[in-house]
Amino acid sequence: MSIMSAIALYGVIWFMTMFLVLPFRMKTQGEAGQVVPGTPSSAPDDAQMLRKVKIVTAIATGAFVVISAVILSEIITFDMIERVTRGV
Repeated sequence: MSIMSAIALYGVIWFMTMFLVLPFRMKTQGEAGQVVPGTPSSAPDDAQMLRKVKIVTAIATGAFVVISAVILSEIITFDMIERVTRGV
């Protein structure tokens, strides 16, 4: 795996994890009862983005290590995937 492939893989894993983590513990302005004028009541009250970025980075780094280890050790190869999906 080249360095650019590793960066692309980490980026994809990081953003997928971010989209999974974003809605956790989200409280809307409508639920908090403090809607800022000019915003919808479904807007987040306190998104806590720095905390979520730290959590996402930790999860994505762990997932990247596991996935890149599988790729580099050739436990699963492209030929194996092709043989399994050829009949589909």
